[in-house]
Amino acid sequence: MRIGLAGVGRIGAFHARTLAALDFVDDLVLFDAVPAAAKALADQVGAGIANDAPALLASGIDGLVIATPTPGHAALLRAGIAAGIPTFCEKPVAATLDETIDLANLVAAGEVPVHVGFQRRFDAGYQRARAAVAHGELGFVHTIRANTNDQAPPHAAYIPTSGGIFRDCNVHDFDILRFVTGREVATVYATGANKGAAFFAAAGDVDTGAAVLTLDDGTLALVSSTRYNGAGHDVRMEILGERGSIAVGLDDSLALDSAEEGVDFPRGPRKWSFMERFGPAYRAELTAFADVARGERPSPCTVRDALEAFRVAEACELSRAEHRAVALTEVKGL
Repeated sequence: MRIGLAGVGRIGAFHARTLAALDFVDDLVLFDAVPAAAKALADQVGAGIANDAPALLASGIDGLVIATPTPGHAALLRAGIAAGIPTFCEKPVAATLDETIDLANLVAAGEVPVHVGFQRRFDAGYQRARAAVAHGELGFVHTIRANTNDQAPPHAAYIPTSGGIFRDCNVHDFDILRFVTGREVATVYATGANKGAAFFAAAGDVDTGAAVLTLDDGTLALVSSTRYNGAGHDVRMEILGERGSIAVGLDDSLALDSAEEGVDFPRGPRKWSFMERFGPAYRAELTAFADVARGERPSPCTVRDALEAFRVAEACELSRAEHRAVALTEVKGL
């Protein structure tokens, strides 16, 4: 297959290296708004380059991967759809709720498949947890705890365009919560705090967030995140049920120290970034996209899925701002 990749920043460069190592990729073509960056990465991974987005779309590609900064996602996604090219888009597909809704309607009205990049759906632990819930192994589920703790904050310039901690960081938790449980979020109550760098507050954001979500079957989900987890990158989910419980991310890389004497768990080594934590999931995700592009399977994560996770994040930001519980019916949807 001939794959086109737009954007060679942190996640784009990671995707390029991942794609270059996958057997189904015969040719890789890169485009970036900074041509020198595209050229440097192309030389490293043995890829071609396109001078602009139209040239990338016209280069005979079988699939398009969008990994630009968020403001460029929607326009490139529309261009890929218009060109009839199966497209993979990193989350979010758009910076605003209204444009996300427009894109969900556009994709639903057409036949061009779009796969949104929520890589946790391809992690073996989350897939096992989903099966445990679906098969009733835990009995009824009453409580879920999910966290996304970054080892260190991103660059200050990233925060003003990130959408805030719930849209940028916890949106992964919101998507995987839907994936694992098969339920929708009914209400949220969210809050946040700043104890770190001043640039978070300057952008109207927080460096630590927490939310209590009530699902449509009454399950309670406790979701938290922080940009300051010096012990390591820590992404986990605990599902507590009537007859049993199961955890994702509870292995020797766990970024926690026990306060109990004589406990040698976890032994390490720890992980320090989401790319390290989810390397196999990213490979599985892009392999699945190849199947989508070849017409062998439907999209495993649609724009509609991305919209529903985005709506939960919107509700959390509204709750944080107004210090109240917010029902998802207050947030526009399809």
